[in-house]
Amino acid sequence: MKVTVVSRGGREATVTDLQEAIHKQTKKFYPSRQRLTLPIPPGSKDRPIVLHSKKSLKEYSDGNSGNLTVVFKDLGPQVSYRTLFFCEYLGPLLLYPVFYFFPDVYCFFGYSVSSVTHHPVQTYALYYWCFHYFKRIMETFFIHRFSHATSPISNVFRNCAYYWTFGSYIAYYVNHPLYTPVSDCQMKIGFGFGMLCQVSNLYCHIILRNLRGPDGNGWYQIPRGFLFNIVTCANYTTEIYQWLGFNIATQTIAGYVFLVVATSIMSNWALIKHRRLRKLFDGKEGRPKYPRRWVILPPFF
Repeated sequence: MKVTVVSRGGREATVTDLQEAIHKQTKKFYPSRQRLTLPIPPGSKDRPIVLHSKKSLKEYSDGNSGNLTVVFKDLGPQVSYRTLFFCEYLGPLLLYPVFYFFPDVYCFFGYSVSSVTHHPVQTYALYYWCFHYFKRIMETFFIHRFSHATSPISNVFRNCAYYWTFGSYIAYYVNHPLYTPVSDCQMKIGFGFGMLCQVSNLYCHIILRNLRGPDGNGWYQIPRGFLFNIVTCANYTTEIYQWLGFNIATQTIAGYVFLVVATSIMSNWALIKHRRLRKLFDGKEGRPKYPRRWVILPPFF
């Protein structure tokens, strides 16, 4: 496919102009569905260079401003990250209270429920849970800045299945009529520690927000300050610890299964980010050397 991009008003043509021209010619492939890269030389094992939408096409033309060959890839139907996160967080926020406020739901599982008196652990667990996912939704719209505007629409179904299923799974056991609560002391320690981690998690997200511009652009930077001086991904660290606090207070197998699964997923993300930062900053002239840090969990975990 050959596309011609013409500069107007003395302004250099950008990658965005090229994407718009492709969209105009193909209709189906709107800009967020497009992934444009430079061709890889034969025999090269390097990863392809992805064209940044804000940059000028001249920067990628290697001195030949008249012609530029790019590789086009269709990323498939896309959805904004804010829509994705809102959908996946809304499910647990709405499903969990169903098991608390409507105990008759347990009749579908073979339990006869006449009257239910909730233990304080179950009530505080409800408040804790709803605060967590309400916080996440608010962070999605008012704090997070995304480097990529969209995500494949298939991730909506995958992520919703993960969060909605685990949300129902945990709510079922914590609010069960036969639930056995922990001691009052253990409950206070668990929820107190967990809430401290939730507030710390919010502060970590604010630190990460300030590394990017309002439009989400910004080169990779070394997060500094607060817990980021100890671990690379302090946001994941506080996320893990806040669920540990929840499980100390509620103590269900379902909760600990979720903790293990979530920890494994976030640990993998943290390792990827840690290696990327080490690769970008270690030994690079003119850039600060990446400090020695734990990846996600300090040794006292």
